[in-house]
Amino acid sequence: MEEQNKKDRAKKQLLLRLSPGLWQELAAWAEDDFRSINGQIEYLLNECVKKRKKSDRPAAETGEEKA
Repeated sequence: MEEQNKKDRAKKQLLLRLSPGLWQELAAWAEDDFRSINGQIEYLLNECVKKRKKSDRPAAETGEEKA
């Protein structure tokens, strides 16, 4: 059981190609936030996933109607 939990928490590796301009923007942003570029990308992806999950909730849960 503990072995399975370790596997579930293990981070997956991903090859990502970015333009030099985007890389520079992310590097500057990461530096401002005291993160590595990888840490910044992971943070941004996590925030986007959280935002998407919130927006995917049915209108009855959020008290709003979807447009």
